Amino acid sequence: MDAFILAVDQSTSGTKALVIDASGHVLAKSSAPHKQIYPAAGWVEHDPVEIYEQVKKCALDALEQAGIGADRLAALTLTNQRETAVLWDRATGEPAYNAIVWQCQRTESFCTELKAQGHEENVSARTGLKLDPYFSAAKWAWMLDNAPGAREALAEGRLLAGTMDSWLVWKLTGGRVHATDYTNASRTSLFNIHTLQWDEEMCALFGVPSSLLPAVKFSDEVLGHTDPAWLGASVPIAGIIGDSQAALFGNLCLTPGAAKATYGTGTSVLMNVGNRAAQADGGLVQAIAWGRGGEVTYALEAVIRTSGDSLNWVRDNLGFFSSYEEMERLLAEAPDSAGVYLVPAFVGLGAPYWRPDARAAITGMSRSAGRAHIVRAAWESIAYQVRDAIELLQSESGIALRALYADGGAADSATLMQFQSDLLDRPVSRLGVAELSAMGSAYMGGLAVGLWSSLDEIAGLPREARIYEPRMEATARERLYGGWKRAVRSVLAGAAEEE
Repeated sequence: MDAFILAVDQSTSGTKALVIDASGHVLAKSSAPHKQIYPAAGWVEHDPVEIYEQVKKCALDALEQAGIGADRLAALTLTNQRETAVLWDRATGEPAYNAIVWQCQRTESFCTELKAQGHEENVSARTGLKLDPYFSAAKWAWMLDNAPGAREALAEGRLLAGTMDSWLVWKLTGGRVHATDYTNASRTSLFNIHTLQWDEEMCALFGVPSSLLPAVKFSDEVLGHTDPAWLGASVPIAGIIGDSQAALFGNLCLTPGAAKATYGTGTSVLMNVGNRAAQADGGLVQAIAWGRGGEVTYALEAVIRTSGDSLNWVRDNLGFFSSYEEMERLLAEAPDSAGVYLVPAFVGLGAPYWRPDARAAITGMSRSAGRAHIVRAAWESIAYQVRDAIELLQSESGIALRALYADGGAADSATLMQFQSDLLDRPVSRLGVAELSAMGSAYMGGLAVGLWSSLDEIAGLPREARIYEPRMEATARERLYGGWKRAVRSVLAGAAEEE
């Protein structure tokens, strides 16, 4: 079929738009960063209007690069940063407040209070999630209480709430469609992953009326069509799926036990567990992997709050390097970290610890330690946290990891992927497709509109992979990992003392 997918990947750090043909090749790509807003310590926001404008700009740029018009698009697909919460006025089309990002910790005390009241077990049983500021519900509750005019707009029936996908779908359809998919709904703490409906008890607990929330659809459904005033044609919108789940699908982790790690600002380690929700203990959360073909597939997830963003911190806050080429030179100067560890708990620690009150630390510094060792410690912390996550997934699921599929920006580093394989003592596979989240949503959207007829056809598309095999001696591997565990214990002990 002479038709194309326009895949939008709206992530924590920026927006990308890709034009993909029926053979799965990326013909064009346009990207733009957006502002990271830090109003107070531990607070993180984005401007939803800026992001919407960037989606439009990048999409038009990508179509121009590809030399095609919107009339040749089979679908526009969308994958997005999860848990980031938006509240907007349906009458004006304007946000009631900046988007509150998944990293934001402003609702920590609210979540702690709900825990103290004994609600966490019920929240987990219904939603599969922890009672934690990471997820969307507490963010909407905060906005309803604190955004200027929010309570008045709520009383007048003007407010809508959604994650970033819902906001963009609403804007791109000219305000005609308020919808999300199962993956994004399942990250809000308001969606019952067993009944597959918004949970009224959870809505009451968090104080977020269900009337504000979007309709929940399968990822391979057409949710609506773009406003023709934007692209010059009315294009079906399909393939809506949260970025981590999109990467799981893009890696074709279609059978129970298949796992992937997306190395981004944070890292999501996700394992397919089939058509029934698996018990999540020890710091894991339950997730809906995707809804497709009228059925839901479940996953277990280990959430790492800060991974690639630790490198941004070393670059931007410490000024230790200005480009990633310079970072690679520093890593070459320091073939090991000389015992230095960086525990990047800038916004708390996720799995397996789930301590939002933990704060970052650099340990093991000697007089001879320099900036190259700190850069390497930040870089290695990504792999250490993924090993933490894999250890937890294996112990709780009872499924042994055979290989890890890696994607995301940091997975482009062959040195990091080799170190990851060494730490896990398992192969790590990096597909030659650079944009796995975008490809996952494109595959979903393409199935929705008939660009591809089946998963077998998608699996047969040309795909290259590089496989990293473990090479490190067992004693060296366990010595390094033991040092990491000691560094984490010191951070947790510090948090306990403050408490």
